[in-house]
Amino acid sequence: MNFRTLSLFILIAILWGCGTKKATLTPSNPISSMQYPQTRRDAVQDNYHGTTVADPYRWLEDDNSAETKAWVEAQNKVTNAFLAKIPYRQQIADRLTTIWNFERFGVPFREGSKYYYFRNDGLQNQSVLFVQDDLDAKGRVMLDPNKFSTDGTVALGAMSFDKSGRYMAYQISEAGSDWNRILVLDTETGKMLNDTIRWVKFSGIAWQGNGFYYSRYPEPAAGDALKGKSLNHAVYYHELGTHQGKDQMVKNDLANPNFNFGIGVSEDENFNYCYVSESTSGEQLYFRSNKRKSSDWVHVVTDFTYDYSVIDNDGDRTFVMTNNNAPRQKIMVFDANNPTLDKWTELVAEHETDVLTGAVLIGNRLLLTYMHDAYSVVRIHDARTGAYQSDLKLPGIGSVGGFSYKNGDKQAFYSFTSFTYPTTIFKLDIGSMTSSVYRKPDVKGFDPALYETRQVWFNSKDGTRVPMFVTHKKGITLDGNNTTLLYGYGGFNISLTPSFSVARLAFLEQGGVFVVANIRGGGEFGSAWHKAGTKERKQNVFDDFIGAAETLIKLNYTKPEKLAIEGGSNGGLLVGACMTQRPDLFRVCFPRVGVLDMLRYHQFTIGRAWSVDYGLSDDPEGFKYLYRYSPLHNVKPAAYPATLVMTADHDDRVVPAHSFKFAAELQSKHTGPLPTLIRIESSAGHGAGKPTAKVIEETADMLAFLFYNMGVNYK
Repeated sequence: MNFRTLSLFILIAILWGCGTKKATLTPSNPISSMQYPQTRRDAVQDNYHGTTVADPYRWLEDDNSAETKAWVEAQNKVTNAFLAKIPYRQQIADRLTTIWNFERFGVPFREGSKYYYFRNDGLQNQSVLFVQDDLDAKGRVMLDPNKFSTDGTVALGAMSFDKSGRYMAYQISEAGSDWNRILVLDTETGKMLNDTIRWVKFSGIAWQGNGFYYSRYPEPAAGDALKGKSLNHAVYYHELGTHQGKDQMVKNDLANPNFNFGIGVSEDENFNYCYVSESTSGEQLYFRSNKRKSSDWVHVVTDFTYDYSVIDNDGDRTFVMTNNNAPRQKIMVFDANNPTLDKWTELVAEHETDVLTGAVLIGNRLLLTYMHDAYSVVRIHDARTGAYQSDLKLPGIGSVGGFSYKNGDKQAFYSFTSFTYPTTIFKLDIGSMTSSVYRKPDVKGFDPALYETRQVWFNSKDGTRVPMFVTHKKGITLDGNNTTLLYGYGGFNISLTPSFSVARLAFLEQGGVFVVANIRGGGEFGSAWHKAGTKERKQNVFDDFIGAAETLIKLNYTKPEKLAIEGGSNGGLLVGACMTQRPDLFRVCFPRVGVLDMLRYHQFTIGRAWSVDYGLSDDPEGFKYLYRYSPLHNVKPAAYPATLVMTADHDDRVVPAHSFKFAAELQSKHTGPLPTLIRIESSAGHGAGKPTAKVIEETADMLAFLFYNMGVNYK
């Protein structure tokens, strides 16, 4: 046993065997007591504008230390021991495995003369990319990400084809990290090129000529890859067949190291667009025409006030979706020969009630996807005049995604889903604008006719009307005894719209009520709705979520003893804030990969980019409201709900230190009988690319924890 291993062993023994804190569970549970590892408290303090704030678990921010690793192992040992004693945990995992095992497809797309699509046979860890010579031909495997690793933890990310369709550049991510490598495949020969691009993060791949644009950071210092600040983002151009060291730097700004850059290329490769952002909303825009001898960038938008998304071009006419003086977004057009902002013209005005979320140019039509009360409608407009023509008929209330079309095609493809409607691929005839089912999954043992979804509106604390989707079996009794799971996010202009989930199905079939709350901070009703949940207004988000819970109780769907809440990332912050503000309101809480230390979130990786939503503790006013609701800093001695904090060792988006410190503080101050545990996944990140096997295992643990702590008899 070497010294490092011996030290680790000793630390585990110290954490596991000494100074433990006992927690007695409910009398009905066969587990009578449990022990939490004692977490060392240091005397670390910070002075924020005259206020002294203790940070006793600062040492847990060092994910590379032997002590932190020992703490992780000790915590997982406690959590796994608790979960292992739940008698139906394996039954849930088996049931999930059974219902997860159905064939599903992605939206097909054309590259060159061939069509591509993703397919999963049911339980494959990663979906496989198939190619077919035409839509009637049998597909064959082009790229199988399951062969990237033996355990499925290396995932395929963004991908892009050159104009001819011969070369495909794609990103791969290891263990869920945001760091990616770019590799290149020759689709004609099936052989890999020698080209390899490293230290890529928050990047697309935009082909032009014999190469492509991508975005990267400088190589991080040793030990800092998963937690160090991400600074000095830049766009490079890589020419096929050359070493990365020869790539040409195209855009960066060393004077503003927090800026992020990304380049887009028009389908005809005549134009480039460069987006510059400093946070999660608002961006500058550069434009460049490759048809001119002088191909200098034109700085079209010079501030970060609004969002811009270039849709496509028809010759020199370029279409842009923007919220510039349009909180619910609109379509504008500019001439490539004169792209300055004051020359842009409005083509489709902002809708009076609905939020424009997507646009695709199909021939002489614009297909515009809107959110109406948090579900999709698609409206067809004339691309020349902007005039409304008709709505695209959809199967019902749900979400549209993945419009796929290339110039000259006679058909387009898109997906549709809802809470009880598995994601289905539709084929759209361009001439008649009528849709037909192209591929529909067969979820064995699931009958959508047995379930229903209704939209319930309620008044939040300040009187604001807020909607939520409530899904359950038909004919349930509203007696307050229904096991209910309330899910939310509430930030960064991100909207929660109806979608199908096998994980939720396993909950619904047990008589559960699944609820999605469309609270402020999201984008469901435009930028005003988003801004109403940011910075000093962030408490609105928590009030909305608490209001949703209180409404469910008032309407007799459930009661506090039968109510669980869940959220991930910013939603983890939501759960952490609500459970510390109203621990009496919930029975079970799942703060997943949450932003929980609001005073130091900006000290890690890309955290500072979230400051437009959150504000900064560096600012005296920002500190006041952040400190007021920061989950870590508002854990008081109290009886908290049964809590399963969830994070992963390779999460370099929201570093696991947030969850580590919150769990330690919760265990230290929890006075009630219910368990407060942390589940730390290995070889996983913030969530993207997680293999099916890990998702099933994680879902089984969550459902087992939920049912067990509510006294539910699993059927």
